[in-house]
Amino acid sequence: MGQPFRAFWVEEKEPKTFVRSVIERDTDDLPAGELLIRVRYSSLNYKDALSAVGNRGVTRQFPHTPGIDAVGEVVECSDGSFAEGDTVLVTGRDLGMNTPGGFGQYIRVPSSWALPLPGGLAAEESMMLGTAGLTAGLSVQALLDAGMTPDRGDVLVTGATGGVGSLAIPMLAAEGFRVVAATGKESEHAFLKDLGAAEVVSRASLLEKAERPMLSERWGAVVDCVGGSILAAALKATAYGGAVTCCGLVASPELNINVFPFILRGVSLLGIDSVEIDRPRRELVWGKLAGPWKPAQLERMSRRVGLDGLETEIDRMLKGQARGRVLVDLEA
Repeated sequence: MGQPFRAFWVEEKEPKTFVRSVIERDTDDLPAGELLIRVRYSSLNYKDALSAVGNRGVTRQFPHTPGIDAVGEVVECSDGSFAEGDTVLVTGRDLGMNTPGGFGQYIRVPSSWALPLPGGLAAEESMMLGTAGLTAGLSVQALLDAGMTPDRGDVLVTGATGGVGSLAIPMLAAEGFRVVAATGKESEHAFLKDLGAAEVVSRASLLEKAERPMLSERWGAVVDCVGGSILAAALKATAYGGAVTCCGLVASPELNINVFPFILRGVSLLGIDSVEIDRPRRELVWGKLAGPWKPAQLERMSRRVGLDGLETEIDRMLKGQARGRVLVDLEA
């Protein structure tokens, strides 16, 4: 006999017409896997919002429960990797994409997907970070691995009010970088400076003269969270030997650019994947997220909602109105 639980449910009622609701499911309905987890918290990411509106580039089969992040207690572990009651977190892999995700009070997954909750992080804090925090951390680590140091110049963060951008700012500041945050939201300048940005610039200013083959050297490095023309302009304005990380596509998945930044200035474009990244890299970054990179502003940059409040937050995110992080409390 399974355990009943509440889950956020996305259903295709008619072709390309998706309806969202909170329903009761049963753990017997979950897929096979060594690990059954009682989920306490999740978080809302852009990928979850896409899944919730039926984007088949994220989720192929519906009905479905999104949620690419989850933290909670082990209920059962058939291979001995974890003990009952252990607190574990799961991010990425196939969770919330085609495997029922963290917007349900229980998940069943392969034990290899889970990590012990790092010391120094409360369960809630791990989901205030979630995949966005992991992605931001992977971006910062990639810049460090590429030899980027504060004396090379300002680091630009695009899409700065979103989940990844808002978390990358304090992490970069903790490493001593002078951070310039880019946003199209004039009302959020104070928020970004509170996170650690030394300067805030408009999104439009990044695109000035962007049709030129190259732009004046302006950035020592870049954490780009949006893609498209913003990423292209940032690459053209990166200083000699600089590095640019790429992790998002909210502006566009297309990148229209010439090769000049790469062959004339030796700029590196570093792709950031948080889904299939190997375990040692995950553990390295989560260790830093639990320590020197944990933002002091984590609580006040996060909003808490229950399953019943997800619909509103998904709409906000898809309209480009997201700010900081959304913590999903499965008990609320």
